[in-house]
Amino acid sequence: MKDYTDLSALSDKKLRTLRNNLNNRIESFARGGEKALPPSHMLHNLDEAQCKTLKERVFAEMKKRSK
Repeated sequence: MKDYTDLSALSDKKLRTLRNNLNNRIESFARGGEKALPPSHMLHNLDEAQCKTLKERVFAEMKKRSK
């Protein structure tokens, strides 16, 4: 997993990519078809709860930037 403590350091494009990856990963958890991600993947070693928490933080950062 990469360090996502400071989401303000990410570009808008990276933030959107992270949001999309999180949505896909959470959907995968919901279907029960989640697979192990390679170590190079941005969400490697995140469980469902961590993905949901990070998604909330990403949405908050996106909302803050849109103002």
